[in-house]
Amino acid sequence: MGLRHLFVVTCLWTLSCALLLGASSDGLLRINLSKKRLDSETLSAKKLARQERSDDGYRRYFGVSGDDIVPLDNYLDTQYYGEIGVGTPPQNFTVIFDTGSSNLWVPSSKCYFSVACYLHHKYKSIKSSTYKKNGEACTISYGSGSIAGFFSEDSVLVGDLVVKNQKFIETTREESPTFIIGKFDGILGLGFPEISVGSAPPIWQSMQEQKLIAKDIFSFWLNRDPDATTGGELVFGGVDKKHYKGEHTYVPVTRKGYWQFEMGDLLIDGQSTGFCTGGCAAIVDSGTSLLAGPTTIVAQVNHAIGAEGIISTECKQVVREYGEMILEMLVAQTRPQKVCSQIGLCVFDGSHSVSNPIESVVEKEKRGSDLLCTACEMAVVWIQNQLRQNQTKELILQYVNQLCERLPSPNGESTVDCHQISKMPNLAFTIANKTFRLTPEQYVVKLEQSGQTICISGFMAFDVPPPRGPLWILGDVFMGAYHTVFDFGQSRIGFAETA
Repeated sequence: MGLRHLFVVTCLWTLSCALLLGASSDGLLRINLSKKRLDSETLSAKKLARQERSDDGYRRYFGVSGDDIVPLDNYLDTQYYGEIGVGTPPQNFTVIFDTGSSNLWVPSSKCYFSVACYLHHKYKSIKSSTYKKNGEACTISYGSGSIAGFFSEDSVLVGDLVVKNQKFIETTREESPTFIIGKFDGILGLGFPEISVGSAPPIWQSMQEQKLIAKDIFSFWLNRDPDATTGGELVFGGVDKKHYKGEHTYVPVTRKGYWQFEMGDLLIDGQSTGFCTGGCAAIVDSGTSLLAGPTTIVAQVNHAIGAEGIISTECKQVVREYGEMILEMLVAQTRPQKVCSQIGLCVFDGSHSVSNPIESVVEKEKRGSDLLCTACEMAVVWIQNQLRQNQTKELILQYVNQLCERLPSPNGESTVDCHQISKMPNLAFTIANKTFRLTPEQYVVKLEQSGQTICISGFMAFDVPPPRGPLWILGDVFMGAYHTVFDFGQSRIGFAETA
């Protein structure tokens, strides 16, 4: 299980700790962890994990020490995790440090009927001298499964910090293939209390209340080098200046729960994609591997980088039957939000019902005619964007038809030619009126499958209708390129180029 961090109870433990944990010259504690390679099975498991949190959690939502470091393992650029201890003496668990959720949970020794529990470490309250019984029942439903258990309280060791009386979940049922396949025992949530099940304080809030950290921040450095021995570091109470270049650009948190802020346009080789020029909500989520955003933009990205996805018959049908009409209406200054309703493909003027606030384009395919509405709305954005560039009618319709072919596959990801990476364009997010560039080497993810390297686009489609959306989820692809500071003291997020 790697290094074991034991609570200070004897001089022998202190000696052992000195041998196992090395303090660097800057006074920051570092724990070196091993690194595993990514394969298609791992990506599928990670994708399920994102769906489990986002499909249910996002829906509900849209309706005494200085710096302490937890080094992170890099499960081939797709899963970052580290080790914590629960109880006294500490029982070690590998957890995903997840800014997209707020609860801490680990398998319980009382988990008897779930296969996942037998494949991972289990918490034994009887072996902890600091355990406090709570017993409150807890169930968390996800998109493809659920966990159930009960709350307990105990000391939690994070790096060399001991957080006392932390409320956490002992799971007694884990119903999802993700928990069987995953290399992690549990999840340590770093979101805000507003999305915490059972009103359990997130670990950083407990650190703050117990005055364990010098500053009310934590920061992520994710190492995207697949050959490096260290996957990254999570620093509580400060930042490591060796992890970034220049200064951080800060944006305020606009809605607490997830780490949400307002971003601007996405640029392809400096050119606007048109959809977020008026602003889009964005969430920074260390528990999401890729970049998830509006299908309208992801299709343009896929077209620009040569990604291969499904050919949407409905999208091509809209272009074939209504393309010229949409173009003429836009030229005649018809409000873009009203175009699709006026030609009879959408019921509402520019927005869907928000009763089901987050829905991917693949899910919409199940609803037939509603996909025609979605395709129309995408076509309006694409055509409007081309009109701004003074393209001819023939070129515009040809381009939009090509975008239909670049819609993401049902599984969300799209493949690219590994040999063409150097020829792909740079992409950039606009945040706080500054551009944050991603090179092809940064937004293309490589995975191993049957001994061969396969390259996939780092962009996935994820649609949130107004008024909650449009929404971007900036996962590990973005956080790997930009050192990220989560400032819960001032409710802001900071980004700086990774060193």
